[in-house]
Amino acid sequence: MKSMMSYDVMETLRITNQWLGASAKALYSYPAFGLSTNPFVAMTAAWGEVTERSFARMITKPDWNISHVVGEDGRDHLVDIETVVERPFGDLIHFNVMGREEKPRKVLLVAPMSGHYATLLRSTVVSLLPDCEVYITDWHNARDIPVSEGKFDVEDYTLYLVDFLREMGPDTHVIAVCQPAPIALAATAYLAEEDPEAQPNTLTLIGGPIDPGAAPTEVTDFGRSVTMGQLERHVIQRVGFKHRGAGRLVYPGLQQLASFITMNADTHSTAFFDQIVATAKGEASENDRHNKFYDEYLAVMDMTAEFYLSTVERIFKEREIARNVFVVDGKQVDISKITDVAVKTVEGANDDISAPGQCVAALELCTGLPDSLKASHLEPGAGHYGIFAGRSWRNNIRPLVLEFIDANCRHAKKATKPRVVKKAS
Repeated sequence: MKSMMSYDVMETLRITNQWLGASAKALYSYPAFGLSTNPFVAMTAAWGEVTERSFARMITKPDWNISHVVGEDGRDHLVDIETVVERPFGDLIHFNVMGREEKPRKVLLVAPMSGHYATLLRSTVVSLLPDCEVYITDWHNARDIPVSEGKFDVEDYTLYLVDFLREMGPDTHVIAVCQPAPIALAATAYLAEEDPEAQPNTLTLIGGPIDPGAAPTEVTDFGRSVTMGQLERHVIQRVGFKHRGAGRLVYPGLQQLASFITMNADTHSTAFFDQIVATAKGEASENDRHNKFYDEYLAVMDMTAEFYLSTVERIFKEREIARNVFVVDGKQVDISKITDVAVKTVEGANDDISAPGQCVAALELCTGLPDSLKASHLEPGAGHYGIFAGRSWRNNIRPLVLEFIDANCRHAKKATKPRVVKKAS
C-alpha cells in the first residue's frame, strides 16, 4: 500500500531547499558583506536568490497575466477570464475580450495534462486572441481534488472534451497541443457517431503522439522499456496530509519535474549557473528570459494515477488510438466515422518528444475523410516547444492554422458564445 509519507518527503525536501536558498540570500546580503571583495559572497547570495525562487515556484500555479488586447480600432480591450463549464478535474474557460465585437473564429485550445498547467500555452493564447474567440481546457492539480470526486482516467478526459464541445456548440475549431492530440481525435470520432452536430469544424493536431510507434524517441523508448507494474511501484505516490486531495494516488509533479530536468540536465545546469552569475553581477531582472521560462517550466501539477497509467498503457504501449481500437465508456471509437471535420497535423522537424511521423499518422486513420479535408505541415528546424509557442508558431504555423480554419468553416453564421458559469466562491 502506498504511504502518504513518501509524498510528504518530497515536499519536505522542496521546502528545505527553498529555506536554504532564502537563508543564504538573507545572510550574504547584509550590508557588512559589501566591504568584502571576495566574489564568494556575491555568488552565494545570488545562489540563494535563484534557489529560493526556483523551489518556491514549483507549487505555485502561474497566473495567465493576460490583461488586455489591442483591437482593430487601436484601443486596448480588457480581457475577462470566464469559467464556462466548471468540473472537478478541469474547467472550460473563455478569454472574453470586453468591448470588442465577437470574432467569428471560435477556437478551443486543448491543453496538455502532462505535468504543467494550461498556462504553458499562454503565448499561444496571446497570439490567437486578436483574431479569435479563445477557449481553453484548464486542468486542475490532482493533489487539490478530494478523493470523494472519484477517478479520472484517459476515458474521462475524452468525455470531458466531448462535454466541452457540446457546450461550445457548432462552428468550433479545435487546436490540440501535444499529449491530448490523440484524445481530441478520439473525442471527435466519438461525437461523429453519438452527436454529429457537436463535432468541431476543424481539428488541428500539433505535435501529438497519435502513433507513438511511427517514430521512436526517448519518451516512446521509456514507455516500451518499463512495465506497468514498475511504473505503479516507482512513480505513483499518495497525496500527503497538507493538501485537499490527501490520500489520492497521483503521479507527483515534483517527480515529473525531476524526469524533465534529467532528460536535459546539462542544458538546465548551464542555464542556472549563468543566471546565478548574472544575478551576482546585477544583470538579472525579475522578468528576464530565464525567469519567464522557468517560472512556467518549474510550476508543475500532479496527475491522477489512473490518468497517467492509462495513458502510458493505452496510448503508448497498446497504441489503441493508432490501431483504431480505443474504447470510451464501453463503446469502441471508430476514427473512420469522421467524414466532414477538416483535420490538419503540425510537426516539428527537430521535435525530440513527438517526432515527425507520430502526429501525421492521424490522417491515415481518417479513412472516411476526403483528401480535400486533410492537411499536414512539417516545420523545418522547429523543436517541440517551438511549434506551438515559439518563433516558428508565431511566424509560420499560426498563419497556416488560421488559413486552414477560414477555409473550412461549414457555417456562415457568426459564432455564438456558450453560457458562462461563474465559479462558486
